[in-house]
Amino acid sequence: MKTLIIVGASLSGLHAAEALRAQGFDGRLAIVGEERHRPYDRPPLSKDFLLGTAGLDSLQLRPPEYEQSLDADWLLDRRAVALDPGGRAVELSDGSRVVGDGVIIATGATPRALRGAGDIKGLHTLRTLDDAVALRTSLATAQHVAVIGAGFIGSEVAASCRALGLEVTVVEADGVPLRRQLGPVMGQLCADLHRDNGVTVELGVGVEQVLGSGRVTGLRLTDGREIAADTVVAAIGVEPAVGWLAGSGVDLDNGVVTDAGCATAVPHVVAVGDVANHHNPFIGGQARIEHWTNGVEMAATAAQTLLSGQSATPPAKPPYFWSDQYNVRIQYAGHTRAGDEPVIVDGDTDSRSFVAVYRRGGADVAVLAMNNPRSFGRLRRALTPTSQLVG
Repeated sequence: MKTLIIVGASLSGLHAAEALRAQGFDGRLAIVGEERHRPYDRPPLSKDFLLGTAGLDSLQLRPPEYEQSLDADWLLDRRAVALDPGGRAVELSDGSRVVGDGVIIATGATPRALRGAGDIKGLHTLRTLDDAVALRTSLATAQHVAVIGAGFIGSEVAASCRALGLEVTVVEADGVPLRRQLGPVMGQLCADLHRDNGVTVELGVGVEQVLGSGRVTGLRLTDGREIAADTVVAAIGVEPAVGWLAGSGVDLDNGVVTDAGCATAVPHVVAVGDVANHHNPFIGGQARIEHWTNGVEMAATAAQTLLSGQSATPPAKPPYFWSDQYNVRIQYAGHTRAGDEPVIVDGDTDSRSFVAVYRRGGADVAVLAMNNPRSFGRLRRALTPTSQLVG
């Protein structure tokens, strides 16, 4: 292979480039990025960056001199619009084509839009650095912020806004925040964490309409009530960025479908990070995992698969994520399903310093901690892959 193309110049794309070089690839690397920015870290966008304690320079994943050592062609501020496997090419939004011997898809995901909202000032999503700059500017003059969605991004934004002294209302359509990830008991603890820090939490109700003419003034909920807000953040999930792959032969189903080695149905094309619906060895099935650690770990596997011509076998590591809210660090690893009940094994929930394990048939399949990293790390290493369980 003389030329390899990485489509996506963020965390997974950068780590894929590093993995290719580390594994001996000395040919041309072309890295395509839709944003104008060099690779940066996204987790601080909803926390330190919004608070003003982290600047643009601190977000950069690597210093400029390090990126130069990768000896890559950075094709930034342009997006991929099509993949032509027959021509071994990626077509770009500026009309150019990049031809190569293999492709790493690392295009990530895009925020879901709030239906019927239109183009109104004061309504934000948070995914990119430019999104974060716009939101931080809006918060400088805000008084009451409404956050739609109590997932991890929405919760972190809510916590940051409270730290800035703003009034905050969180609106969540589910009756329990994070039910799918943490289950109803632990999800309720997350709702209580918001309330204990002065956030108004509206559960089991959706948003019918964004109010305001030209600029947002509030929300009308599906139960008819109206809440005031001069800034609204829609944190209602993301969609994998796969539109440019239509007709390419790449199998699409909630992202780019890959095997455990990140290989797609098209030869010499692999996928990593948020965009990849891959066969996870720990889970024993397909999963699209939108977490920082997953994006990093998949990159090395994808590089090995691409360079060797054979699908690599990654270790069965449990999915892992963390979230910082109100001086509480939440850590989670593993995989649960309905019926896996958490059991407190260290600390207590009242103090917000505890560890709980989720058990299935006598096996620990997941672990959740608040402000208890030492016990969490030990239990994380001892989890049983759910792929080994029967039933």
